[in-house]
Amino acid sequence: MNTRLVGILAALVLLSTQAFAETTYATAPVIESRAIYELVEISSPQEQCWEEKTAIDRYGNGNRSNTPVLVSTILGGAIGNAGGHNKSNQRVGAVLGAMLGHSIGRDIMDRNERPSSREYQTVQRCETVYQQHEEERLAGYQVTYLYNGQEYSVRTNTDPGEEIRVRVSIQPVL
Repeated sequence: MNTRLVGILAALVLLSTQAFAETTYATAPVIESRAIYELVEISSPQEQCWEEKTAIDRYGNGNRSNTPVLVSTILGGAIGNAGGHNKSNQRVGAVLGAMLGHSIGRDIMDRNERPSSREYQTVQRCETVYQQHEEERLAGYQVTYLYNGQEYSVRTNTDPGEEIRVRVSIQPVL
């Protein structure tokens, strides 16, 4: 019971002192207002472009013959069929031989295909690069002012001029 009573009394005392507190505003003369600068690193994007030559291969009219692929597929199937001992093995051998023959024929055609002409063309290429540089920026003001014969100092975002507004809070001491 005693702890409860003490808690209630403490809350009442705290509330009553706050009820007697008074806040007013006044102006104080500024003694000094000094600008504060910070060094900030800035990253600026810039586009850099250059020209380079690229090769363009021109191929014929696109009427290429599929005869080598067909011949190699048929030959592969025939060789696979001849390698089998019974009908089932001959079928599997023919399919595998045809697939292998087709692949070999396609590789031969791709290797033998060469461009009919090569041209060079100048192309512009660009990329974005970032240039780093440092810059001084205003961070605020260190303001020294006089209030009731005492000097105080505060940092502000803007220059207050010749006077600064201060909040005066009066609270009784118990």
